[in-house]
Amino acid sequence: MQTRFRFRIRLATAASGSKLDATARDARALRPVFHFRGPNMSDLIAKTSIDRRLADIIGPVIEGMGFELVRVRLMGGKTRILQIMADKAEGGIDVDECGEISTAVSAVLDVEDPIEDNYVLEVSSPGIDRPLTRLKDFEVWKGWEARIETTELIDGRRRFKGTLAGTEGDEVLIEIEEAGETLTIGLKFDWLSDAKLILTEDLITEMLRQRKTQGVDPDKFDTIEDETDSEDTDGDDTPPTKH
Repeated sequence: MQTRFRFRIRLATAASGSKLDATARDARALRPVFHFRGPNMSDLIAKTSIDRRLADIIGPVIEGMGFELVRVRLMGGKTRILQIMADKAEGGIDVDECGEISTAVSAVLDVEDPIEDNYVLEVSSPGIDRPLTRLKDFEVWKGWEARIETTELIDGRRRFKGTLAGTEGDEVLIEIEEAGETLTIGLKFDWLSDAKLILTEDLITEMLRQRKTQGVDPDKFDTIEDETDSEDTDGDDTPPTKH
């Protein structure tokens, strides 16, 4: 198995056993501890059956270290990529902590061996334009712009863009513009297939301010990289090996 770390504004990934690529990515998140087994697993955290299996394995490890699992995805391609997003309850996970998680997760995956093919392990923070994977996230990030997609058509549409307005019961509230008016609509959390914050200048400024308050070196916040860069292995000539 090859493991890779990156830390950047848009994503922070850590890779054990290879280079350290430090640019910057992190975001604040105040979330409840999530229990990974059972029917309460959100598709936003783990979408497929293998993702759920992986979450069952790595979730307790990450939680036991004092972090929280935000999302896990096993991506296809020439070389499969296991992407794990984690954070602290109060936010502010750094590249060294991503490395610690990677080491611990690698050890348990060596034992469980749930992935047959060669793959690259990426452990990252959620980033500034973070995915929103739990109901609590929509309350924490109330007032910020987000994009939400639903599994089924709702009033003829699946995509909603607007300002998060918190939660009400098991519904996510979002303010949208409709025919020149601002409407607040409620979407059942279980209806959601994807949700993430929208990267704006205000959001970047707020995240940099928070990171500065946390004592993070501001030089790490120079670059914003595209999500596709997480699959870019340029500069790393180490061939992936089977976990």
